[in-house]
Amino acid sequence: MKRRDFGLLAASSLATATVVRTAQAQSAPPDTTLLTTTLTPMGAERAGNADGSIPAWTGGVTAPPPPPGQPIAVHMFEDEQPLYTVNADNMHQYAELLSEGIKVQIQKWGLALNVYKTHRTAAAPQYVYDNTAKNVTRAKLDPRGGRFGFTGAVGGAPFPIIDTADPLVGGAQLIWNKLTGWYCYENHSICNPGCVVIDGKVVLVALTKGYFIYPYYAPDVTPENYEGYYSKLHVYDIAPGSVVGQEVLVWQTTNVNVHPDIVWTLLNGQGRVRKAPNEAYDSPNPESNGIDNQDEAQGGFYGNPSQYNWTFIAKKEMLIPYNSNKLQFGDAAQFLGPHAPNPDILRWEKHRVWVVEGNLAPGVRNVNVKRRLYLDEDTWNGSVGESYDAQGNMVKAYTLYCGCVPAFPGHVELCEMTLNLMTGDYVFNGNCGYGSFTENFYLANPPPSVFEPQEMAANASF
Repeated sequence: MKRRDFGLLAASSLATATVVRTAQAQSAPPDTTLLTTTLTPMGAERAGNADGSIPAWTGGVTAPPPPPGQPIAVHMFEDEQPLYTVNADNMHQYAELLSEGIKVQIQKWGLALNVYKTHRTAAAPQYVYDNTAKNVTRAKLDPRGGRFGFTGAVGGAPFPIIDTADPLVGGAQLIWNKLTGWYCYENHSICNPGCVVIDGKVVLVALTKGYFIYPYYAPDVTPENYEGYYSKLHVYDIAPGSVVGQEVLVWQTTNVNVHPDIVWTLLNGQGRVRKAPNEAYDSPNPESNGIDNQDEAQGGFYGNPSQYNWTFIAKKEMLIPYNSNKLQFGDAAQFLGPHAPNPDILRWEKHRVWVVEGNLAPGVRNVNVKRRLYLDEDTWNGSVGESYDAQGNMVKAYTLYCGCVPAFPGHVELCEMTLNLMTGDYVFNGNCGYGSFTENFYLANPPPSVFEPQEMAANASF
C-alpha cells in the first residue's frame, strides 16, 4: 500500500477532537432512572442543544409493519430544502462540526455536504428499551480487557450509560454499543450492489442478496438462553457473472474469549464450504480491488475489536449523514461521482456523536495503527471515521449512510463508503438499485437453517 504525508492535514487529524460538549463523568455506579429522565431509553441526551439546531428526542418515528412481502423502504422529508451547503470555499466556517476525514474529502476530493434540518427519528421496540435498562446493572466487560467482549447483556444497548471517568472502559463500552446497535431482529435484502470507483469509472464488483438475523435481539432473549453470537448473515452473490454462486456466512460474537467469530465461504463451481479464518481484520476485501479491508465497513470498523485498545475521546456536535432514505429509491451507478457521491442524493444533519479512538494493542499487527470513529448518540451507529498508518498519515475515510425504517422501528445501514485518501478511489456498498436490478428490503422470517454451514454445503452447486 502506498503511503503519503498529508502535512498539516495529517497533523491536525492526530490531535484530539475539539470538544463542543463534554459528557459528564461518572462518580458513582450508573443510575438506571436516567434512562427515563435526562437520557433516552437507549442512552442519548433527551434535551436538544442550546441553540435549538438539535431538537429534543420525543420518541422517534414509528409505524406498523407492512403486509408480508411488501418492501419497508419509505420516503422521508423529501420536500425539505438544505439549510446550507458545506464545500471547500466555506469549510472553515463549519470546521468544528466536521471530522478530519470529511475535511480532507471536501478540500482534496470535492465532497459537498447539503445540510438539512435535524430530525431525531431513532426509535426501538419497547422490549429493546426494557432490556437496555436491565443491561445497566448486568453488563460486564471481559476482565481480561474490554476489547475482548462482554457478558450479561442481551436484547438492548449493553452500556447505555458510558463510563467517561475511565477513557479505556468508556471506549470499550462504546465500541460494543456500536457493534451491537439495534437495527431489527431479522431482515432480507435482495439487491445490495458493491461498486468500486477507480479513476472516476464505476465498476460493479459484486451484487448480492442476503439474509440477516441478530440473535442478540431475539424477542425472547435472556442472558441464560443467549447463544453468544450477536449477528449472523448469509450473503449470496447474484452478479456479475464471474461471481454468481459465491456465498459467505458470518457469525459474530460478543466475547471472543467465549466464542470465536466464524466465517464460511463457498466459491462458485467448487461445491465445497470452507472455514475462512483469514476473512477478518486487515485482510484485503477481494470485492474492493484492494481499496478496503475486511474490518473497514460500517463507518470505519466492523468485526472483532480485540486488536485495539479503545478510548473514549469526547462527545460533541457534528455534521453526519442522517435519514438518508432517498438512497433506496435511486440507482447506485447514477449517483456515484468520480471521487464522491452526488450530494443531491445525500442528507446531512447536525447530531451529537461519541468520539472513540482505537489504537493497536502491543504485539498486534494491522495496517491501520489507529482508527477514529464517530457514533451517533441516538442509534450508536458509526457515522463517519478515519484511519491512520504507522507513520501517522490519515490514509482512509469512511462514511455510513443510514435510513429511518419506522416499521422496525429503527435505523438501518443503507450504504457505506471507504475512500482511499491518497488516490480518491472508493468502494460503495449499499441497499439501492443497480441497472436492471431493483432494490427491495423486507422484514423476514428465514428458517434457522439459512444460517447453518451444513445447509449452505447441502445446497452448493458443483
